[in-house]
Amino acid sequence: MQKYLLIALGGGLGSIARYWVGSPIGSRMGVRFPYGTLVVNMTACAIIGFALTWFSQRAEINPAWRYLFAVGFIGAYSTFSTYEWETLSTLRSGAFALASIYALGSLVLGLAAVWCGAALAEAI
Repeated sequence: MQKYLLIALGGGLGSIARYWVGSPIGSRMGVRFPYGTLVVNMTACAIIGFALTWFSQRAEINPAWRYLFAVGFIGAYSTFSTYEWETLSTLRSGAFALASIYALGSLVLGLAAVWCGAALAEAI
């Protein structure tokens, strides 16, 4: 039960951080190009790369921090970072074809899913 509470707490904080980072950038730079989302996604990638590597190299760190920070906070801040981390992990394992299929498949299928969802919403 503790891990779910830690994930929820981290998720709430990550959602707020996403708003605090993305909104000011979007309001300053405009919304024609999603600068705020781009900054959130790129900072999340850097943070998850650092955090998961750092946590895995320090056995003395309580695993609860992974739930609070990596799963909860970063998961709510941006799921794009998880996608990138999983792609990197697959590449590091030597499964280059699998990593390519995952990366390209996520992009194409994700775009198709968004299009289908939008089409459904417009149809009803």
